[in-house]
Amino acid sequence: MAYERQDRRRRGSAVRRAWLYCLCLSLPGLLFAALLGWQQQISVPMAILAGVCLLVYFALVAGSLIESLVRPLQTLSNVVSSLREGDYSFRARGAGAHDALGELSAEINSLADLLQKQRVRSLEATALLARILEVMHAPLFAFDRDNVLQLVNQAGVQLLGLPHARCFGHTARELGLEALLASADQSIHSFGSKPNRWLLRKAVFRQDGAPHVLLLLADVSQPLREEEQAAWKRLVRVLGHELSNSLAPIKSIAGSLRVRTEQMEGDPAMAHDFRRGLGVIESRADALHRFVQSYRVLAQLPPPALKSVQVGPLVERIALLEQRVPVELAPGPAAQLHADSDQLEQMLINLLANAVDASLGNGARPVRIGWRVVEPDVEVFIEDRGLGIANMENLFVPFYTTKPTGSGVGLALAQQIARAHGGEIRLANREDGEGACAAVRLPLA
Repeated sequence: MAYERQDRRRRGSAVRRAWLYCLCLSLPGLLFAALLGWQQQISVPMAILAGVCLLVYFALVAGSLIESLVRPLQTLSNVVSSLREGDYSFRARGAGAHDALGELSAEINSLADLLQKQRVRSLEATALLARILEVMHAPLFAFDRDNVLQLVNQAGVQLLGLPHARCFGHTARELGLEALLASADQSIHSFGSKPNRWLLRKAVFRQDGAPHVLLLLADVSQPLREEEQAAWKRLVRVLGHELSNSLAPIKSIAGSLRVRTEQMEGDPAMAHDFRRGLGVIESRADALHRFVQSYRVLAQLPPPALKSVQVGPLVERIALLEQRVPVELAPGPAAQLHADSDQLEQMLINLLANAVDASLGNGARPVRIGWRVVEPDVEVFIEDRGLGIANMENLFVPFYTTKPTGSGVGLALAQQIARAHGGEIRLANREDGEGACAAVRLPLA
């Protein structure tokens, strides 16, 4: 309001100056007319009438002149004011190259056209950016200088587990993102309830002159798993090759020497000790050879041969295979997978065998197996009443086992099969009592 009053005051003073200049221009004519009338000895009424006519004439000419100058300037002022307010629909009339005002009007109209195009491009770019943020699978967060969240996309909202409206206005500490905000660029972190690993990308930008921090989280769980799996396969292939080449001659030489000890003459006790020691070497070499061969399955698992598989009959067949403890079947809705049925059977057999082993260690209590549909996946679950899982971190690590006679291959192989089908296996202790639950999620066909 103060700016508008000042603008009107300036326009008023400019008009008054124009009238004053016009009056100054008309004074010589009035004086000349008065002198001419005095010399011609015109009567007073006629002199007054002539003076009034001259004043009216000069006033009309001056008003027309001032109007022709002030009105375009007022129009240009209104156009510039609308541009300042963000309204680009007004244009100045009379634009052309005939005079200075026309050129000024043309330049202001060109500026308005340029600003309008830039605004349309800005709106389109903003809409495109909003659409990109909406479809991005990578969580994105933007914080101001006070570490208050100012921008988040849909993936970030899902990661936080909060409604979209409740995310804004909270600090990084309140949202649990303070550690990420303080971490270095391109560092790897675990965040949220999912066992995912995120690559942090960090950047600084300015908005309204104030610095902001942009955080982008890229899910690198699958690439890291693939690299880890490839490393295990390379290690297994190398170890398997070297150990197999060494164990085969050890077993052969030990067997040959054990046969020859039967022909040895001398102390029978010494011969017996030789035969027993060589027998132990031979049996352990044979056991180690079988142990190595079992690990080579991890490195030689073929790609799945995909075909249509019904979940119900598959789970029912698996439940009938185990006879050591009662297996309860919890059927679910009809569901179809696009998978390798042989590999899925091997995966579920391993998981069910682990559940039965756990139940046998706690009184041979029944095991429950079933499935349910959790869009867009189907979840096959196996619940036992064992003693639970003590070490959750090394469950799917090859070579690791808690069983006296285990090889550490079953769970690693099952997880490899699940991931080859685009799924995942999760193991957790049951919340409703003793035991553990294995949940296999696979995408529906």
